[in-house]
Amino acid sequence: MGFDEMDVDTIWQDGEFVDWEDAQVHVLTHGLHYGTGVFEGVRCYDTENGPAIFRWEDHLERFYQSGKPYDIDIPFSREELTEATKELIRRQDLESCYIRPVAFYGYEELGLNPSNCPVEVAIAVWPWGAYLGEEALEEGVDVSISSWRKYGSDQIPTNAKTTGPYVNSVLANLEATGNGYTEAIVLNGEGNVAEGPGENIFLVRDGEIYTTGLAESILDGITRQSIITIAEDLGYTVHDDATISRGELYTADELFFTGTAAEVTPIRSVDDNEIGAGTKGPVTDELQTKFFEVIERRTDEYEAWFHYL
Repeated sequence: MGFDEMDVDTIWQDGEFVDWEDAQVHVLTHGLHYGTGVFEGVRCYDTENGPAIFRWEDHLERFYQSGKPYDIDIPFSREELTEATKELIRRQDLESCYIRPVAFYGYEELGLNPSNCPVEVAIAVWPWGAYLGEEALEEGVDVSISSWRKYGSDQIPTNAKTTGPYVNSVLANLEATGNGYTEAIVLNGEGNVAEGPGENIFLVRDGEIYTTGLAESILDGITRQSIITIAEDLGYTVHDDATISRGELYTADELFFTGTAAEVTPIRSVDDNEIGAGTKGPVTDELQTKFFEVIERRTDEYEAWFHYL
């Protein structure tokens, strides 16, 4: 669905609410040419207690931390961005939505060093359903191992959510979808599993849960952290620093993606190899069910994860 088909007409940009079509930047913006920007992806859910942003403070903290390696000093306080986001959602009259804050070096000069360029900040919100498709949440997705490798943390900071390096994810996704798959899995420089283009990955074997560790060049996803907590609270043994080989994917009992956009999405095949029974497995089902119970606030657990409008 294109943005012109959605009932959204306002963006917050550098301290002002502007019409959607007027939220523009200069063609020589530093971030456009060199990818010098950081961003977040956050969801606001329509819960039984009213609209609530999921783990907003954690996303906001990562947003500010992501800017540090690039000397991006975000010129607005956390309180200002919080109030701007809440007001933006109210103005669009949205009960659930996706939230995209972005900060980037704007236009002043176009050398590699952005020190003289202003830092510009914008926030957009829009309705967004299941990232990989509504049916994917139940039926799972078919994925392929990408020929593109994930960059290492000694090349680009992998703990920062930076705009430019996401071309790595774009290439992996284009390759997978071009070959008839829904999504990709990206290996790291050592040939071990890193993550999906926009998701973390979990493996289930003999009732225990494994997810790739931070040393495997992954982004420490906030949904990843949430699922680890939920799984441990449900009594599962979770190995959150696992090294997973490509071959282990093919023989897993279950696999699933996590992410703000993907939420909890089962993986039913990898490179045309059926995973388990080729359907959503029981552990994935339990975690997914619990996750949606939490984000819809049908339980009093994890109240601290929610910021109500």
